[in-house]
Amino acid sequence: MAISVSLAVNGKQVEGEVSPNTLLVEYLREHARLTGTHIGCDTSQCGACVVHVNGQSIKSCTMLAVQANGTVITTIEGLADGDTLHAVQAAFKECHGLQCGFCTAGMVMSTADLLNKNPNPSDEEIRNWLEGNICRCTGYQNIVKAVRHAAAQLRG
Repeated sequence: MAISVSLAVNGKQVEGEVSPNTLLVEYLREHARLTGTHIGCDTSQCGACVVHVNGQSIKSCTMLAVQANGTVITTIEGLADGDTLHAVQAAFKECHGLQCGFCTAGMVMSTADLLNKNPNPSDEEIRNWLEGNICRCTGYQNIVKAVRHAAAQLRG
């Protein structure tokens, strides 16, 4: 049985019919054709699927598309302002926090939420906030550096 879902995704209305067990991440990738949000582990441990739902970061592999019906979603594709990168995206690029890029969308979306809640986090607060996001490339030093840089840029 298909269920109608209507979401505001990155400022555009996206509607479709889904099965009741369709995950939000699947809906975003397959129905909305927004492939920046990744499916990394299928167990909600890696954080590659983080998006904002009504302004709060969530792992979109832990939410059904029907649960998101009527919400406002921002994905990594919607964070930038046209061709101008969001401060967090620019900081990850400048500070070499991108690594291979697979986890980057989730890291950036989690960081944007952190900096909305805490504009001046300590290194410990950054590491605690991002512990739900796994980077399998190397260490997190450049990612933490990017978060600090983005925080400074956003504070002005």
